[in-house]
Formats: sequence, structure tokens, C-alpha cells
Amino acid sequence: EEAAKGRLERQRLENEADAEQARRGLLELRAESAAVETSGQAKAEARARAEAAEIEGNAAVTQARLRAEASNIEAEAALSQEENQRRAELEYQQKLNELEIQKAQQMAEIESRQFTSMVNAIGSDTIVAIARAGPELQAQLLQGLGLTGFMVTDGKSPINLFQTAQGMIS
Repeated sequence: EEAAKGRLERQRLENEADAEQARRGLLELRAESAAVETSGQAKAEARARAEAAEIEGNAAVTQARLRAEASNIEAEAALSQEENQRRAELEYQQKLNELEIQKAQQMAEIESRQFTSMVNAIGSDTIVAIARAGPELQAQLLQGLGLTGFMVTDGKSPINLFQTAQGMIS
């Protein structure tokens, strides 16, 4: 019986040693598992941070590209608006010039008709008489016709404009 008790005690000690060995193995596996889990979590966090940084970088690049495109569009719109304004100003000036030319042509035509009608009204004989008459008589004849500021000359003798202007003023 002592032998059986000894074997039982020895079996119990062996079982306890095996259990302690298994417990120690379990603790080692738990420690390794925790280390792997911590390492995996750290890797996952690092990967997540890297992906977040990549997303932020891509977003910043996209935002900068869109800002550049918006700036380019604004510049093109301003240029187009400036071109349209210049074109409108040019068209306005051209039309204004055309109107000025038409006005000048019409005024020249009116003056030409007026002069022709005055020459026809006075008659060529009267004009010849005015040209042959003296300056005082010429002034009286012209005033009688309602004409002021005209100078009649035969075209052969030179005109002293200073004296002529003095005569017109007085």
C-alpha cells in the first residue's frame, strides 16, 4: 500500500508538474498572443495613420489643383470680359467716327448748296461789280446782302491778313 501511495503521490506530483508546465505554456502563449495582438494593433494603427495622411495629401493636392483651375477660369473670364469691352469701345468709336464723317459731309454739302444758292441769287454780274468796286463799297454791298466775314479778291494781288482782320473788327 505504501508503494501504491508513493506511486499515487508521485503521479500527483507529476500531474501537478505537467499542469504547471501546461499553465506555464498557456501563459507563454497568452503573452505571445498579447504581443502579437499589440503588434498587430500597432501595425493597424500605423497603417491607418499612413492611409489618413495619404488621403489628406491627396485631398490637399486635389484642392490645390481645383484652386488653380478656378484661378485660371477667373483669369480667362476677366480676359474675355476685357476683350469684349475693348471690342465694344472700338465699335462705338468707329460708329462715332462714321457719324462725324457723315456730319462733315452733310455740312460741306449744305455749305456748298448755300454758297451756290447765294452766288445764283446775287448773280455773276453783281459778283464782278463787287470785285471791281473799292473796299468800302464792297463792305456796304456785302452788308446789304446780309453777308459778313467774306473777303472778295481778284486772286492776283496778295492779301495782308493782318490788315484784313483789323478791317473786319472795326
